[in-house]
Amino acid sequence: MRLLLVEDTEDVAEAIVASFVHRGDAIDWVDTVEGAGDMLAVNDYEVVILDINLPDGEGTEVLRRLRRQRKPTPVLMLTARMAVEDRVAALDIGADDYLVKPFDLRELQARVRALGRRAGPDRSGVIEFGSLALDPAGRVASCGGAPLQLTRREFSLLEALMANRSRVMPKERLFDRMFSMDEEEVGLNAIETYVARLRRKLEGSGVAIRTLRGLGYQLVRVD
Repeated sequence: MRLLLVEDTEDVAEAIVASFVHRGDAIDWVDTVEGAGDMLAVNDYEVVILDINLPDGEGTEVLRRLRRQRKPTPVLMLTARMAVEDRVAALDIGADDYLVKPFDLRELQARVRALGRRAGPDRSGVIEFGSLALDPAGRVASCGGAPLQLTRREFSLLEALMANRSRVMPKERLFDRMFSMDEEEVGLNAIETYVARLRRKLEGSGVAIRTLRGLGYQLVRVD
């Protein structure tokens, strides 16, 4: 998943970033309202994790701007405010969920995954295509019931292709889902490398990664 974290408490932000990177997600981190606006202007995110109290304003400003622009990006608000009125207000202006600090990182990850699933058909959490099954929560993938041994990046690539199965995924979109803006040393051609590695591991599965020159990649069933 490609995520944006807007959080000004450094140790909290670092813990969140580390937890999602460990899962194989790409996550960008900024600590101001202005920084959030800049990132949202040039990137599309599957979920935004948004703190309410920021140095140059409130996270609700970012949320209002998103909704005025008719962007449906799911937003999870982080707040230290316990009052029901504050949480209701955030939901009323367009937040999709909220989490009160302090929180368990496992719960944050579960809520983010749930928000990411809302836009797709895989509401149960497990994605299936042919003989392949992928469980984003458990970070496991299998073929015909046998586990697939995938690296973190390979799992992230397969997750993106499975979530968009039978649709063509441009190389640029896959890159955006797999790498954050901090990983500037990684080039777009890295996608070709990971596709080649994953393609070898899918041999004999009845599912293959099809290359459409100039368009991107497509996960398809094969005989």
